Amino acid sequence: MSRPPSSRPTRRHATTLALLLSLGAAPLAWAVDNAKAARYYEDALVRYERKDMAGAIIQLKNALQIDKSQLPVQLLLGRALLANNEPAGAEIAFGEALRLGVNRAEIVIPLAQALAAQGKQTQLLERPDLNPNGLQPALRQQLILLRAAAAADTGDLRNGLAMLDEARALSRDSAEVWLAEVPLRVRNRQFNEAMVAVDKALAITPASAEAHYQKGSVLHARGDIATALAAYARALQLDPAHTETRLARAGALIDLDRGKDAAADIGELLKREPNEPRGLYLKALLARRAGDAATANAALNEVTSLMDPVPIEYIRYRPQMLILTGMAHHALKEPLKAIPYLEAAHRALGPTPLAKLLAQIYLGDGKPDRAAEVLESYLRAQPGDGQALAMYASLLVSQGRHAKATSLMQQALRSNDTPEFRTVLGLGLLQSGQAASGQTELEAAFKRAPGQLQAGTNLISLYMKAGQNAKAIATADTLLKQHGRNPTVWTLQGIAKSRARDFAGARSSFQRALDIDRSLLEPKLGLVRVDIASGALAEADKRLAALLKEEDRNADILFEMASLSEQRKNPEEALRWLEKAVDGLGPGVGRAQQALVAWHLRAGQAAPALEAAKRLLNRTPEDSGALLIYARAQLLGGDQAGARNSLTQAARRAGYQAEQLFGVADLQLLAGDAAGAAYTLEKVLSTQPGSVRALAMSSSAELMRGDQAAAERLARQVLQQQPKLALGHSLLADVQVARDQVGPALDSLRRAHELQPSTDSLLRLFRLLSLQDGGKPAVQLAEQWLKTRPNDLAVRKVLGDTQARHGNFAAARQTYDLALKQSPKDAELLNNQANVLLRLNDNAAALKVAEAALAEAPRLPLVIDTAGWANFRAGRHDRALQLLRDARLREPGNAEIRYHLGAVLAAMGKKAEARGEVEVALKGSLAPDIAMAATALLTTLK
Repeated sequence: MSRPPSSRPTRRHATTLALLLSLGAAPLAWAVDNAKAARYYEDALVRYERKDMAGAIIQLKNALQIDKSQLPVQLLLGRALLANNEPAGAEIAFGEALRLGVNRAEIVIPLAQALAAQGKQTQLLERPDLNPNGLQPALRQQLILLRAAAAADTGDLRNGLAMLDEARALSRDSAEVWLAEVPLRVRNRQFNEAMVAVDKALAITPASAEAHYQKGSVLHARGDIATALAAYARALQLDPAHTETRLARAGALIDLDRGKDAAADIGELLKREPNEPRGLYLKALLARRAGDAATANAALNEVTSLMDPVPIEYIRYRPQMLILTGMAHHALKEPLKAIPYLEAAHRALGPTPLAKLLAQIYLGDGKPDRAAEVLESYLRAQPGDGQALAMYASLLVSQGRHAKATSLMQQALRSNDTPEFRTVLGLGLLQSGQAASGQTELEAAFKRAPGQLQAGTNLISLYMKAGQNAKAIATADTLLKQHGRNPTVWTLQGIAKSRARDFAGARSSFQRALDIDRSLLEPKLGLVRVDIASGALAEADKRLAALLKEEDRNADILFEMASLSEQRKNPEEALRWLEKAVDGLGPGVGRAQQALVAWHLRAGQAAPALEAAKRLLNRTPEDSGALLIYARAQLLGGDQAGARNSLTQAARRAGYQAEQLFGVADLQLLAGDAAGAAYTLEKVLSTQPGSVRALAMSSSAELMRGDQAAAERLARQVLQQQPKLALGHSLLADVQVARDQVGPALDSLRRAHELQPSTDSLLRLFRLLSLQDGGKPAVQLAEQWLKTRPNDLAVRKVLGDTQARHGNFAAARQTYDLALKQSPKDAELLNNQANVLLRLNDNAAALKVAEAALAEAPRLPLVIDTAGWANFRAGRHDRALQLLRDARLREPGNAEIRYHLGAVLAAMGKKAEARGEVEVALKGSLAPDIAMAATALLTTLK
């Protein structure tokens, strides 16, 4: 969302009476509810700071009952839930904050902690919004340490250690970056390296109980129990409440048969933490050794009652917790309950003696195949374990192995070349990514046997994917000669005809399919799509309503509901349907995911777009289209390096398909990867040497690389091939601008505009002229253009922006008024007009326009900020504070937003918080007048 250029007009100005009347006034009840929600939040904030998490959560939920879209409320709720040991709820709240547009720097650490607490380490490592790139150093270091632990949990020790090196590169003076290495080294039995890390941590913080505990854990793991006990004693001297030390020392004492000493530690631990399951398990172990079965069973039952309600996924990377829960159930003679925990521990730890216990339980449960599988895996790592060998020998069974389909069929075809075999080979090639070869085999099979249903239907799909609708229809016609009662073929024919814009023919084909089988969903959806494409929206609505009554979670139906909402110009409703679709059932989930990413990209919402794109890519990791979508989301989120990597992969996977390669090159240029774009375009030119489009894009790529001569040469090739097009002249202008040849560049742009006068050609000329003589030549050009083309909204917008940039707010107001008559719900225009109105001190009009902009774009930080500032200027401080807190969370790096929030906080008597915001604002980039106002405000807050 743009502001009127330059320093963002200090907001405000009255629009036409007609526009003001059309915007209306906010209902009083809404205003009261909104203020009430704000009070709930402020009270929750006080409770949170006092560590009253339960009270804070209640107040935050009260606020959300009024308005679920409050970003600050969702964020604080996530933090309170996490502190209250409710990580799943915290993740949901953080997810809502992301969906609402919070800046990810505000949530990366607590979100990562919430995921780790639920056993979602893979998500922690793979989620795009948890990528450390782009964060401030201290925050980045914290996140890297969490990711290193997650990598180690998933068994990727090498990557975990590499992450620790990355964290240390940011700062080596923190004990935390060294202590984080210890459990990773111990897990891999690298005790010397672990001790080196401990010593470095102790050198930094010699009085750290955690460091002494970690030292003890290393000594304990390598068998030096006596020295380990000394380290544990020192840790407990420094911090008697250090739980991990108390547990570790009790375990060591039990191993030494010092039951009385161990009991003292366990008793002290359980006094402080009566529901610590590990302490209870050690208590049961001591009681069983003493022959006290009743006490042992009571303690074991306490363990299972505590652990069973915890989803096993939460502790999947905590093998100690898995084992003790499984062993507790096993000791209580509950093998079926023990199995899931022991299986999860076995997966986490790999081949350990635990496999033998698990195999015994499988045998008792009548699952010899599972027992054999576990033992076979274990014996590959421990072939000398005689007990395991004996168990496996009694279970061994023959298992058949299936060769790959493509390999089998290639051998079979040597002796018997049948259409059936060739079809299977073709499908195998397709599934292995060899699309061209697969299609060739299918065409050969279909040519020999035109009724071959499997080959024909797959060819229809391939042809439609390539946009060859005529060939798809012809293939369907051929199949229907022998398979006239096959509804699938009729449906495919209907889809092909619909794509060819033959809506009447498509309706007929879909109806024929339904005449054969009324239960089929796809032809019903085909009719819906034809209704939408042909503008029969009411009929489409009726069909979809009927389908939803039968299948309310079907992703395909939900996707079409979203399509219908888009056609009705209701994007927010479309978003709700898409969100339901991606969590729905059926093959339509993938398509819904693509559409969901596209929705967020259009709305400029980076974090939700990245998350949705990641889910899509996980479903289709080899698809170049999915990589392109993912790269778009990465670019929106500012991750240029990640986008470049994704695009490099997409270029490889696209083969030599020109359209896909053009899409890749477009994004590579946008990502600043000129070399990558040049390589991609070379692939196009190798098959299409005279492609004007490829030559033009190559010129842009070379210019970006700094090779102005190559860029000019390619531009002149375009001009030579297409002398009557503006393109060549525009490309030459780019080179001339790069060489600071303003006069020749203007001549080239004027020539381009003369050859093909268009909005685009005018805007390019306008931008260069706007740098001349205070922008007057550009304004004159735009005004002259608009005399004959008054409906050119894009030109009118840039005219208003330029007038505002040069301080001509009265003219900008009139220009924006005219633009808003054309597009009264354009959030960018409304926001810019509100800023102009504020500059003109027309606060009442600015407030109405700003709120209208907010209604159209409720998640964009600059729009929220404008609305907040307009409310403040209009004396509505509660509403202003609510909005500006929201805007600050979405874009904390925006100095002007921080200043506005500080000003409102100061006006409401929250001086300490206000001072913090204004100090941050003054460290950022502020327009001179706003910097002066911020400096003056800060002096009043000392």
